[in-house]
Amino acid sequence: MTRSRVYRDGRLESENFAPDQLAANLADPGTIVWVDMAAPTKEDLAELTGYLGLHELAVEDAVQMHQRPKFSHYPGHGLVIAYAVGTDDSGALHAHELAIILAKQTVVTVRKDPAFDMEKVVARWDSESTMDGVAYLVHGILDYVVDSYLDTIQVLDDMAEDLEDEVFTQPPNSLEVQRRSLALHKSLGQLRRKVTPMREVIVPLLRPENPIYNESMRPYFQDVLDHVIWASEQVEALRDLIATVRDTQLNLQGNRMNLIMKKVTSWAAIIAVPTAITGFYGQNVPVPGVDHLWGFWVSTVAIALTSIALYGTFKRKDWL
Repeated sequence: MTRSRVYRDGRLESENFAPDQLAANLADPGTIVWVDMAAPTKEDLAELTGYLGLHELAVEDAVQMHQRPKFSHYPGHGLVIAYAVGTDDSGALHAHELAIILAKQTVVTVRKDPAFDMEKVVARWDSESTMDGVAYLVHGILDYVVDSYLDTIQVLDDMAEDLEDEVFTQPPNSLEVQRRSLALHKSLGQLRRKVTPMREVIVPLLRPENPIYNESMRPYFQDVLDHVIWASEQVEALRDLIATVRDTQLNLQGNRMNLIMKKVTSWAAIIAVPTAITGFYGQNVPVPGVDHLWGFWVSTVAIALTSIALYGTFKRKDWL
């Protein structure tokens, strides 16, 4: 236990109680208990497992890393797996996994990654003078998680817009643009795997059969669900944008290659004509003016005029 709280009749009564006081604090039906644990093992959860009657699968999922975001319903309690996310200046995504064990009077947060900022969650709880049951605490956690999606999407959206502008300001074969587009696409793929399953987490909390259902909190969970749906749509839109940026860069590279090939072909044609003329007269046959100076000048002028004529023709056709 890294932190704990006891709420009585909707108000904070005490903090950081000793582990052996858990049973006494839950003896009163009017109390709500929150326990926070950082990277615990099954042995660390043994006391809670026995007292709350936690299912072995719930305990296993609560301590194992890299679980899929989900809501699991067990007799008398439930388990939520969620991820808070963030990003750095390079656009790399950082995800912090959290498991929430919820029961009628109890919320246990298991921070599999101690970097999860629980202080911001506590600040959301404390923003109201009273709390309305376990559902209020769970809403505060999920609201913080979903807000981290929206903040991260905004950062990635700004990066995507900058990248979109650089496609036309940087050379088509810019390795920096390619590297950043691939990095953003990877981050958005990781974010998609965290955001999309959250619909399956929120929807069960809107149903009366879940262990912490509270009719007064239903609009708040619906609001969180709306944010999840919006975040999911934004992630898909950004993935499409990055794919378009990558396709645009590839098209620009292809157009540039076509232009280069067109120029090379044109210059090859210009060079081919003089080569054909001189090659023709390289046969073992008498050439007009072979023993006269005027013959040299006639062939030279013919080569120059045909080369100039071909250059002018290709230039008018924008091949050069």
